[in-house]
Amino acid sequence: MRYSIENECLYVEIDTHGAELMHVFDKKKEREVLWQAEKPFWNRHAPILFPNVGKHFENSYCLNGKTYATSQHGFARDKEFTKIHATENAISFELQDDEETLAIFPWNFSLILTYTLSKNSLSIAYQVKNKSQETMYFTIGGHPGFSVPVLPDTKRNQYHLLFKKGPVLQYKLIYEGSGNVCKEKEYTLPLESVGTHYRYPITDDLFDRDALVFDDGQISYAGISYPDGTPYIEMECEGFTHFGIWSMKAGTENAPFVCLEPWMGRCDDYGFSEEISKKRGILSLKGEKEFSAGYTVTIH
Repeated sequence: MRYSIENECLYVEIDTHGAELMHVFDKKKEREVLWQAEKPFWNRHAPILFPNVGKHFENSYCLNGKTYATSQHGFARDKEFTKIHATENAISFELQDDEETLAIFPWNFSLILTYTLSKNSLSIAYQVKNKSQETMYFTIGGHPGFSVPVLPDTKRNQYHLLFKKGPVLQYKLIYEGSGNVCKEKEYTLPLESVGTHYRYPITDDLFDRDALVFDDGQISYAGISYPDGTPYIEMECEGFTHFGIWSMKAGTENAPFVCLEPWMGRCDDYGFSEEISKKRGILSLKGEKEFSAGYTVTIH
């Protein structure tokens, strides 16, 4: 089932399946800015990543000596959420544990997503409650894809990634299609300073080796600029420990979208096989405690 919220600037639609954003429509410019899952490219729009961002090494993790099987980006994106609250400008959805989740994620939990509109901005908030007595281990994050190009008669490579920290950022890559980070090698993204921002062109080969993975809280702001350099998408994600930027190809054709992904935690390092409590970036939540985080997307 789908629900919507809107104001004078934006129309937003969310599906209870995965509590996933389906539309972010700019009413003033009369255009869709959220990627519309078109073939032959990525078939999602903006999935929630929980209880794991990316992949565990060899699709499993170890807890107290027991191995649990997992899938990329976790199960929340494929579960049915329940609408629990709605106003004209805000709406909340909840997912709770069930027999299926307990088999692979052995905690009782509540996950609440809240979407809130304010002028031309959309805020996405996460609230996780550990309803078990034992410490819960998880990661969580967003994966929204934005249409690029969005202006008529422009190409993706005319747009730029925007940042507010520079002049360089450090990133890692995925090891040989494994879905896990190659921890041994780090790359430098040299940025051009333009006004109050730093920028990097969305080159045709930028995502040839999958996502760019930024560790250590380097990114609290990221965006995409129009060809003239002015902001198109701005994302504020203060406090997020990791960040991913991703797009793809179908054959030799670049996909017309770019994902800006704020994460609390990330996929495993390639070869990681220790207890999940020792995983880089893992969140630990004691019994009966709550965790919250959120980010805001502004459309220009």
